[in-house]
Amino acid sequence: MTRLPVLYGKEIIGALTKIGYKLTRQRGSHLRLECPGRKSITVPNHTVGLGLLRKILRDANITPEEFIKLLKE
Repeated sequence: MTRLPVLYGKEIIGALTKIGYKLTRQRGSHLRLECPGRKSITVPNHTVGLGLLRKILRDANITPEEFIKLLKE
């Protein structure tokens, strides 16, 4: 199992945009991302804990390994 790092919202958004997510709106410090054929995701623009990061990855339907690759690209 890949160990996920603690990240900021902007880093997560940067990785998700590489697979087709687009920023659609913002309310306060929360950013909403949408992608055709995938679930919409809300990402806070601050430190994201491991539990929330795992939930975001489940909603995006990608594995932690795939996510780590996206961060490194």
